[in-house]
Amino acid sequence: MSKLTHFNQQGEAHMVDVGTKDATHRRARAEGSIHMQAATLALIEAGDHKKGDVLGIARVAGIMAAKKTADLIPLCHPLALTHIDITLTPLSAGAGIHCVATVETRGQTGVEMEALTAVQVALLTIYDMCKAVDRGMEITTIRLLEKAGGKSGHWQREDE
Repeated sequence: MSKLTHFNQQGEAHMVDVGTKDATHRRARAEGSIHMQAATLALIEAGDHKKGDVLGIARVAGIMAAKKTADLIPLCHPLALTHIDITLTPLSAGAGIHCVATVETRGQTGVEMEALTAVQVALLTIYDMCKAVDRGMEITTIRLLEKAGGKSGHWQREDE
């Protein structure tokens, strides 16, 4: 097992030095879901929500979150992201919304944290916009699906 890289020789937290790494194309995909009452999903799908287009606003929130990850996670490097895609798919079975975030850059470190942050904030935005009608919504299964690029190469979840 590899050692944790965010700690120095004295065991203190520090930002990893990526200055000597090659800049390569990096890509990560993450997913998560929010489950809700069927009536809440119907409200979202019909576009009848008082606050507006729930999925459109959640998509923009996810994009903004990916861009702000270094401001939220203390030891993340600020990255110049080249592409962010947020897909929000209604789930009729189980009433919910499934979110997949794909984030890309050409840089010296990966974009896994940006993809995971995008998913979480997109789903939290849905919760925020719909909590007045359904406080029992549940955000689940936020996880990395795939990462590509860099020294460690390609990784994909086995059940993907």
